[in-house]
Amino acid sequence: MNYQPNSQRYDNMLYNRCGNSGLKLPAISLGLWHNFGDGFVFNHCRQMIQRAFDLGITHFDLANNYGWPGGSSEETLGKVLKLDFASHRDELVISTKAGWDMWPGPYGDEGSKKYLVASLDQSLRRLGLDYVDIYYHHRPDPNTPIEETMGALDLLVRQGKALYIGISSYNVEESRAAFAALQKLGTPCLIHQPAYSMLDRTVEDGLLDLLDQQGVGSIAFFPLAQGILTNKYVTGIPADSRAARGMRFLQPSHITDEIISKTSRLHEIAQARGQSLAQMAIAWVLRGGHVTSALVGASKVSQIEENVGALQNLSFTEEELQVIDHILQ
Repeated sequence: MNYQPNSQRYDNMLYNRCGNSGLKLPAISLGLWHNFGDGFVFNHCRQMIQRAFDLGITHFDLANNYGWPGGSSEETLGKVLKLDFASHRDELVISTKAGWDMWPGPYGDEGSKKYLVASLDQSLRRLGLDYVDIYYHHRPDPNTPIEETMGALDLLVRQGKALYIGISSYNVEESRAAFAALQKLGTPCLIHQPAYSMLDRTVEDGLLDLLDQQGVGSIAFFPLAQGILTNKYVTGIPADSRAARGMRFLQPSHITDEIISKTSRLHEIAQARGQSLAQMAIAWVLRGGHVTSALVGASKVSQIEENVGALQNLSFTEEELQVIDHILQ
């Protein structure tokens, strides 16, 4: 059957302006990470993307190496775009990145112009698109002059292969240098993608302030701390969880007694707010208007629905915030 989007998909989603730009992003965006690679049933991936759009999620985030093998998540989205969204391309924000190891040899990693230009050409072929809306450098590269890396991003915007550019995982000083290089080129940085959650508050040590000063938007990845900030781990490590299986980015050693104590107490606060822990964790990241969008992953439709439900209560009392800070300390 042909997919027909929900006609009311924009009614309940919150859209935030991204920095000083004219672009608005949904408060919740969907990351197509390893759950959308070749090892997953295509129709299941397709249903998650369809449901996300029906709920007002217009932004889908990828990277060249997402999926297994690398690039397969882009291929999955490319198939879904062709089947279901050919007439809705102008309603979507598609982003991808390059900066980690992608192909053998000296030109498939880091931040050279050679790598960034070639990688985007490959991504566009996998996605079946003429351009992406946002193209990121995925991580800082100390071995390449920042002027070369930012110059490559500027070039791709001028070539029409990307509408906007961003950076990911840059610290405060690295971000400052990137912004300065881009200002000289005349192509502003649209957005920064850092890790940010209740359990990782590194960005509060000056990065969020810098982004506000520079008029750069932000999208927080891992707002649920790889699933630790969900109801799944409030009493321990379930046998069927990612942590129990020892996944690459989430090991049993990450779920310490201290973490379980914190998530259990946070879960109680979330319940009092009428939310799941995951919903409160997303609302917390979005508090204060400093973060443009929370970037969530998913392995099932119900997780997307639960995450979007966070938007029903984004307000915190001062007492709630103080108690949460006390727990997190």
